[in-house]
Order: sequence, then structure tokens, then C-alpha cells
Amino acid sequence: MDILHNLALGAGVAFSLHGLLFCFVGVLVGTFVGVLPGIGPLAAISLALPLTYYLSPPIALIMLAGIFYGAQYGGSIAAILLNLPGTASAAVTCLDGNQLTKQGRPGVALFTAAIASFTGGIFALVMVLGFTPMIASFATDFGAQDYFSIMLLGLVAASTLSVGSPLKGMTMVVLGIALGMVGIDDTSGAERFTFGLLALSDGVNLVALAMGLFGVGEILANLGQTHREPLKTDGLTFRSMLPRREEWPGLWRTILRGSGIGAFVGALPGSGPAIAAFMSYAAEKKISRNPEAFGKGELRGVASPESANNAAVQAAFIPTLSLGIPGDAVMAVLLGAMILHGITPGPMLVTSEPEMFWGLVVSFGIGNFMLLILNLPLIRVWVRMLSIPYHLLYPAMLFFICVGVYSVRNSVFDIYSTLIFGVIGYFLIRLRYPPAPLLLGFILGPMMEVHFRRALLLGRGDYTTFFDSVPSTVFLILSALFLLLPLWSTFRRRTARLSKEGRD
Repeated sequence: MDILHNLALGAGVAFSLHGLLFCFVGVLVGTFVGVLPGIGPLAAISLALPLTYYLSPPIALIMLAGIFYGAQYGGSIAAILLNLPGTASAAVTCLDGNQLTKQGRPGVALFTAAIASFTGGIFALVMVLGFTPMIASFATDFGAQDYFSIMLLGLVAASTLSVGSPLKGMTMVVLGIALGMVGIDDTSGAERFTFGLLALSDGVNLVALAMGLFGVGEILANLGQTHREPLKTDGLTFRSMLPRREEWPGLWRTILRGSGIGAFVGALPGSGPAIAAFMSYAAEKKISRNPEAFGKGELRGVASPESANNAAVQAAFIPTLSLGIPGDAVMAVLLGAMILHGITPGPMLVTSEPEMFWGLVVSFGIGNFMLLILNLPLIRVWVRMLSIPYHLLYPAMLFFICVGVYSVRNSVFDIYSTLIFGVIGYFLIRLRYPPAPLLLGFILGPMMEVHFRRALLLGRGDYTTFFDSVPSTVFLILSALFLLLPLWSTFRRRTARLSKEGRD
């Protein structure tokens, strides 16, 4: 009966006028952002952050979450029709989706992507519903050393599992922690790394950092993109979107497998939808009876990554809501939004803020139905969005970025900070340093410091206190394994290369 009572409480929030309106706004903006290559959900959520100051915390989180999973839906459209992934996770969809377009079956690929995305989202919703309260209940017994260790695990996993060099990922995490230390120390009251600037006494503004790295940085990196003519959509009728009768049975099995893999991977800190999509595609290709068909227009090659990335997006809320540990950079921004609203993320969130948690869970179901209804009839509209000239789109985005970041604290300094972080983000992208771990370090760094000091205070300065707790010990061992795994992998590759050169 408790679950029914909690769902009724969440329905009161999600089905309210504001809940439905901003859920619709979120998924609509998310789909639009996903369709347009080169922007991504992080930039869109960063742009929307200032708007959340004028909304209640549950409604703000519903809108931001809608942008996140809406972008996964939209990313498949450009990937299938133009071979341009709107999001990183949609890059796998390009492999078979665009081949289907070239074979004259774009409607079937788009329909499959929509159905797979919807199924993956609903599958993950059930997981969030079942596992988040259970994990939160278990974590209420955590001490300061447990919280520090699990946050350390989240940062290490984010840096080593992120796309690219693990060393670069770890460098970004350390830089993010350093930026999080700027401002007045909560314990001593001393200023740290402010360089005499009064504007930095409250620390680096999260909105300025996020908008700069993922908004301005992405704009600068994509300035060279050229205008593309949209495809003709006259042949995209509903009848042309339906798969053949013999394709349905195998398709459903693929979607369910992809949903399971995506939900599992998404619940792990540091993984994200892109890794889930690649893993699901690789697994489906491996178990297929004709793996040579993948990459040549195989419908299961669309269903597998699309179900996985949407399941991963919504499963990422499990560690975020139950433990206060963001699964990826987008989750870190959502975590930051909660902190800005004075809400303490962690195990107590489920019981202390039941309207927010259950309202968000119910909104997932509403948002997925909205996206299914939006995507199929409005395919032609989304495709026409691809004709928006970049030289008109990006100046408008820069304008809204400046207005948005100024409206947070009415500070011109924040505008300059955003532009500086934008230039830094541009060079990070060019040098292939992942900016996402930096944001994770910035969000989790101050929280880690608080729990680190508290644990040492309770342990009378003895560092072995972090091994006095079983959960803390397990998390520290896992962190060490994540650090050693890339080193072991590099050692094996180097040994194999030297052995091959020796034989030659």
C-alpha cells in the first residue's frame, strides 16, 4: 500500500498543470536539441538552469530531466536521416540507421528507434521505482567515511570509464576538485584561491561553469559546420514506418536485451548512455546468427543502441537520487540544481522530499508517452529543424547564455567567467580532454572534503578509519581496481606489441 500511496503523491505533482506543462517543455526542448548536431543535452540543461530559479524544485527537476531523456530521442533522427549523431550515444545508431535510409526505409528506422527508446525508458522507470528507495534505505546507515569512499569511487569511475584517455579524465577530475575549493572555507572561514576577488568569495558559479564549458565551448567548437539541406519527407507515412511482419519477433527480443543492458550500465557511476549504447550493440552483434548484417542496414542495429541509451539515461537517476552520486556530467548538473534549491541530495532525499522524488518518477512515464506521441507525427517538423543555419542559431544561443547567467546573481563578473570557461572548454575539446569529469569533480569535490574532514575528526586523525567500515572498504577497493585496470590494459597491449615485434 505504501507504493500506491507514494505513486499517488507523485501523480499529484506530475499531473498538476505546472508538472505537465514543464514536462512537455522539457521533452520538446530536449528533442529539438537532440535533433541539432553539435549542441547536446548538457548545453541545453546549462542554458535552462537559470529558469529553474523561478520554479519549485520538483517542477524544475522534471523539466531538466525531460531535456535529458528527450535529447536521446531526438539524437536518433539526425543520425538515421543524415548520418549526423545529435548526441554521443546516437553515434552507434548511425551505423545501421543511415544505411536503412539509403535503402529507402528511413520511416522503419525512425519508428523502430522511437519504440525502442520508449521501451527502454519504461524499463528503466521500473528499475528506478524499485531500486532507488531500497538503496536509499540501505544507505541511511552510511557514515562520513562511507560517503567519502563512494564519492571517490564515482569520480574514479567517471575518469577511467569516460571516452578517451583515463589519465586525461583523471586530470579533469582533479581540476574540477580544485575549482570546487575556490571560495571561503566552511571550517576555518579563510579565503582559498580567490586572488583577492570579492566575486569569488562565494566560489565559482555552477551556472557560469556549466554554460561556459558545455554551451560556449560547444558553440566555438562547431562554428565551422556548414548548412545542410533537409531531406524530403513526403514518403514518411505511418504505413511506411511499420517493420515487416517477420522482423517483429526478433526486434522485441533485441529491445528487451538492450533495455536490460542499458539499465544496468546506466545505474553504474561514470558510465553514461554512450557506453551503454556501444555495449548493447556489441552484445547484440555477438549473439546474432548473422553478425555480418550489422552495419549494412540491420534493424536490430537501430533497436539495440536506442533502447540501451534511453534506459541508461533514466537508470542514471538511481545512484543520483539514492546516494547523491551523479552517474555522469548531466546528472552532476541536475545534482547541482538540487543543491542550488537548498535540497541535500542523498539517502534522505526519498523520505525528506517525497514529492520531488515520486513526482519525478511519475513524470518519467508521462514524458516517455509525450515523446512517443511527439516523435512519430512530427518527424517532418524535426527534420526541417536541421535546415536552421548555424550562423543564426549560435549567436542566439550566445545571447541567451549571457542573459541567463547574468539573471542568476545580476553579476557581470559571471558573464566574463562564462566566456573564459567557454574558451577553456573549446581548447579542452580540441585537445580531446573530456570536460564532463571536470564538472563531476566540481560538484562532488566540496562534498567529499566535508565528509573527509568529518571522518578524520571522528577517527581522531587516523587515516585507517576509512577501512573500519565494510562499505567504505569495498568502495576503496573498487576505486583501486578502476585505477589499476587501465594500467593493466596498457601493460598487456604493450607486452603484446613487443612480443609481436620480437617475432617479426
